Amino acid sequence: MKVRLLIPLVALVLGATPVVAHHAFSAEFDANSPVKLTGTLTRIEMVNPHGWIYIDVKNADGTVLNWAVETVAPNQLYRRGLRKEDFPIGTQINIEGYQAKNGKPIANGRGVTFLDGRNFFLGAAEGGPEK
Repeated sequence: MKVRLLIPLVALVLGATPVVAHHAFSAEFDANSPVKLTGTLTRIEMVNPHGWIYIDVKNADGTVLNWAVETVAPNQLYRRGLRKEDFPIGTQINIEGYQAKNGKPIANGRGVTFLDGRNFFLGAAEGGPEK
């Protein structure tokens, strides 16, 4: 009898998966605060539910600030032809997007342009912020 109760309990525990919160664009980013960033790629993460591009941006006073730029899910980037290999560390890139409402160096990326002219769309939908 105890075994019959134990089996469903073990199945429930093993079948449980962590829940990852997902947010709407407007919950975290400000559509009225566009940013244009030019910097050096320091890291790229192709993780769900969003990819992340990190770049060092040199400020007018000479200080360097590392920005975290959110992209769509890696699967969407792959379908657009963008691969992690397209982002060698140290590459100079330009990113356009929208700054986080909290003012931190975090942005929702709309597009990335490489110095050789290649450009990729990073956002969820063409024509403006994700709704």
